[in-house]
Amino acid sequence: MTNTDKTVVVLGATGQQGGSVAAALRADGWAVRALVRDPSGHRARSLSAAGVQTVRGDFGDPESLRAAFSGAHGVFSVQPNSGQADAGVTDEDEARFGTTVADIAEERGVAHLVYSSTVAVGPTPTGVAHLDVKGGIEDHVRDLDIAATIIRPATFMEILVRPGMGLDRGYLSFLMSPGRVHQFVAVRDIGRVVAVVFGSPGRYAGRTMEIAGDALTGTALAGHLTHAAGRPVSYSRLPETLLARDEVLRKLAALADNGRLVGNADLDALRAEFPFLLRFEDWLAGPGAGPLEEALRSPGTGFALR
Repeated sequence: MTNTDKTVVVLGATGQQGGSVAAALRADGWAVRALVRDPSGHRARSLSAAGVQTVRGDFGDPESLRAAFSGAHGVFSVQPNSGQADAGVTDEDEARFGTTVADIAEERGVAHLVYSSTVAVGPTPTGVAHLDVKGGIEDHVRDLDIAATIIRPATFMEILVRPGMGLDRGYLSFLMSPGRVHQFVAVRDIGRVVAVVFGSPGRYAGRTMEIAGDALTGTALAGHLTHAAGRPVSYSRLPETLLARDEVLRKLAALADNGRLVGNADLDALRAEFPFLLRFEDWLAGPGAGPLEEALRSPGTGFALR
């Protein structure tokens, strides 16, 4: 049986991660079914034009999940991030959505579930609710009778060039201190890794994998951005005044300091397994060129991590 004879259901396909997974799976010849709230929406129509089957559904509607998962070989599970102000979900919602998806995938006899989590998950809670929710979903997935792979992507390179990060004013401000190494991954590469995982279930089922394409200090980030932008870009840690008034950002900065948020992937081993993983400088010259140009001319309205 070839990939074209198998269907993978991709959740979040109108967003960053799900979109990258849908694109990579289609490029590898898989049949892809995307659960969308509005099949007539612009993003859903773009998926359809790319050969993705779109079906109406919602995380909060278990029956729509059952219908979408019927006859599927695989499911890629990513939920709206409760830590994002515009996501419109609570921590409890995200936990319920993630566990329900896994339960229904098991119930429907899905052969392979891939769940996208975060590098911050570990043996003890982080104290940041929207990160610890993902640890609870991981535990639930492992308790089920289903072949599953858990991926833990590092910080997205795309976050660094969002409007509001300071690039229009000649600087980048982020969580870690200038000399602290932090790992990053291009969203495009998350999709490509997931496509490899679905293509080799015997190799990846049962694994929990951190994914990153580069590890850089803030100072090194500024150097690459300066080169790509053609004008000086400096780096600084988020200002203490901002951290003092935003409890979640303050906790995230602390997690960057203690290592929980920076990522610990073995980049050499990852690159041997997934040679397409982009370094930051290559991402800036490729998929990141457009977002960087936009960020350089867009003032934004404030720090854009959440």
